[in-house]
Amino acid sequence: MERIYDKKKITNCIAKSKYHAVLNSLDIDFYLIKYEKGELVSSPFQNEILFQIVEQGSINIYFIRDDGTRYSLSNGTTDYFLGDMDIFYPKSNNIYAEAAERLTCISFSIEKNREILLSNNKFLELICNSLSAKIGAMTTIDAAPTSLTERVISYMKYKCHDETLKGIEQAAFHLHCSARQLQRILNQSEAAGLVKKLGKGTYKLI
Repeated sequence: MERIYDKKKITNCIAKSKYHAVLNSLDIDFYLIKYEKGELVSSPFQNEILFQIVEQGSINIYFIRDDGTRYSLSNGTTDYFLGDMDIFYPKSNNIYAEAAERLTCISFSIEKNREILLSNNKFLELICNSLSAKIGAMTTIDAAPTSLTERVISYMKYKCHDETLKGIEQAAFHLHCSARQLQRILNQSEAAGLVKKLGKGTYKLI
């Protein structure tokens, strides 16, 4: 991830945006963020709550349940909003956005600018349209079919601190499988070079 504060580059990017008129009416400090493919653009682990507008590239947005089941919520390309729900609600602990390719976003802090955002009717109109479209899309989603191995990897990546699983019994409970099944999956994953055993019942995702 790379943050860009060059005023000229920011101005040029905003000028190309579909929302340039509304963005220019907001008295806030914008900056650009560039992501590489596979980087998380938004996740529950991020401390800073950002509003981001995709200006180049694409993203995948998905929901991860505690058992590692993954739901694809949507795919976003140019003009897609991230952070629109965070303006009104506490940040979700289960929603992730990942760069599907090299990505550039116009970004700003929600917390520092919340009052300005909520007092701008044109901006709120954009948010209402965005949220309505997302809610409509969510009514048709289904859980992506995943194997237990895929769920274990998702669980380690998204639900375990530092991508490290600690405690076979507890993890098996969350994954809705037996401890023996989980241990077998971890042994196979270790042999395949996907995880590394750090100690008894402790595995780290590679």
